[in-house]
Amino acid sequence: MANHFSALKRARQTTKRTATNRTNTSRLRTALRTLRETIEKGDKAAAEKTYRETVSALDKAIQKGTLHGNTAARYKSRLGKRVTAMK
Repeated sequence: MANHFSALKRARQTTKRTATNRTNTSRLRTALRTLRETIEKGDKAAAEKTYRETVSALDKAIQKGTLHGNTAARYKSRLGKRVTAMK
């Protein structure tokens, strides 16, 4: 356990940051999973709507530092192709 005031403060900050990062990551993973499930079901209209929401979640993840920009672009590209390829 930390003994100095600065170390105690750092421990508090780390706890808060960890919780925030976990929330952001969880929100992103849920959005991705929802989109993949919607694509599996085969409903194109629902998939397009979910795709827009997922892209928004990806952009927020970039903004918050949860995800690198190129990684998000790769996700968007691959998921977009899958939505477009639906019948």
